[in-house]
Amino acid sequence: MNVTTTGLTKATAAAAAAAGAIFIAVQVGHPAFDTYTTQTTQWVVRSCAKTAMTALALAGLTGIYLHQHRKAGLLGLIGYLMFAAGYLAMMATEVIAAVVLPQLVDTQPAFVNDVVVASGGGHPTGDIGSLQTLFNGTGALYMVGGLLFGIALFRTGVLARWAAALLAVSTIGTAALTVLPASFDRPMAVPEGIALIALGVSLWRTQRRPAPVRATTTAAFSPVEQPAAR
Repeated sequence: MNVTTTGLTKATAAAAAAAGAIFIAVQVGHPAFDTYTTQTTQWVVRSCAKTAMTALALAGLTGIYLHQHRKAGLLGLIGYLMFAAGYLAMMATEVIAAVVLPQLVDTQPAFVNDVVVASGGGHPTGDIGSLQTLFNGTGALYMVGGLLFGIALFRTGVLARWAAALLAVSTIGTAALTVLPASFDRPMAVPEGIALIALGVSLWRTQRRPAPVRATTTAAFSPVEQPAAR
């Protein structure tokens, strides 16, 4: 099996689209945080799906950036690094949710409840230590990184510009959730899922475009082949 740049780019494009699809799917029927319990199978399944989504998103974002890194410039690099770090921190959060919290719910239920509340943007009544810093950092990197990365993609014009604009707006728009009712939490995540799908499809299509044919001109005879003067 030959590993080619085109093949790797297509793989990252598929990863971005898959991440967007999972991002939307996990929002469907998502329970409210105040009624959500870590003891249910649904909690573990959703957390595992979100972990897979973040891994796919990291691969997709990397492929999207590398495909146009020269045109993206410094803004694109900063945006990519921040956005990728946000997703990496999100992955750590989801691993904790899937593996750690279910094991603590019987012995430290108050702590688990505070972590769940804080992860949803609420205010815990107890001290959750450095996890609060992790949640705050994740949100800041995700929003600012997504905004800068989306702007950089829009400026390059290599992929679908509407998808780049939607990515920028949808990520920074999550800041509004601090003042909006909890019912907006799930619908606000759908636009980014659509943006990731569209960017993945757009990246895939760039690999199907035929390479431009360069016109070349050659002399009728090379100096060696020219007939001798008579």
